[in-house]
Amino acid sequence: MNIVKADNLACPLDGERLELREKQLVCVNGHTFDIARQGYVNLLPVQHKRTKHPGDSKEMVSARSRFLNSGVYVPVANKLTEIIVTHLVDAEKICLMDAGCGEGYYFDYVFNYLKDKNDCGELSFVGLDISKAAITEAAKRNRQISWIVGTNRQPPVCAGSVDIVLCVFGFQSFAGFKKILKPGGKVILVEPGPDHLKELRETIYPEVKKSQPQDLSYLEEKGFSLLDRQPLQFKTGVINNEQINHLLLMTPHFYRATKEGREAAVNLKELDLTVDVVFRVLQKE
Repeated sequence: MNIVKADNLACPLDGERLELREKQLVCVNGHTFDIARQGYVNLLPVQHKRTKHPGDSKEMVSARSRFLNSGVYVPVANKLTEIIVTHLVDAEKICLMDAGCGEGYYFDYVFNYLKDKNDCGELSFVGLDISKAAITEAAKRNRQISWIVGTNRQPPVCAGSVDIVLCVFGFQSFAGFKKILKPGGKVILVEPGPDHLKELRETIYPEVKKSQPQDLSYLEEKGFSLLDRQPLQFKTGVINNEQINHLLLMTPHFYRATKEGREAAVNLKELDLTVDVVFRVLQKE
């Protein structure tokens, strides 16, 4: 693949295409956005923020990065990459966007696989997350990906310019995804299955409920059809106390658990976890 920098970024204020001028992105109406020295650009206007520092904190980002870098979730990254490859279209220009990319582990994994394929055509990558801390960390992984601070509700990307949107354990905004996808474009969702991290949840909570991934049938009325559904379940093997603590901090369970539940998890010496995830592919009609 011929990897190129994304040229379909849009002004978050008026939706006009942004052009690179030295170390800034500029739209035709004169709105300018500086490219940070780390290589990312902040396209999240103040009026789109619901808190002063939205998204994951530095502590959560650091914990997630350390846990994922240990390789425990490689099977998830492998499966995601496999599914993406089956849905890559034969086109001169292809754009992939990771909506809620976090610290960039999965998107960087996909990038490194696709960059070595010999297919013709240009391929660009846009990583989007509302957390500035997450995007700052992601930018350290790969300078060839266009990393953006922004929101999935109003992705700062030109309408109808993206081929595949990934949303890996992230906040889903199908209205936002539909706007930026090309006709026939895909959304690939990665969501927890009913037994995901059940051993950790059994330690934290007095009662564990098995929840199925959300029903997406309502999206047919919104112009999406379900193309594929694939489960993935595996055991991590024994992980140590440090890994358990990183995992706990990177998940919502850290904030949902009681003080007693958190302490019980933090004090675990080791744990053999079940990873249970569901991959679903939706197509924009």
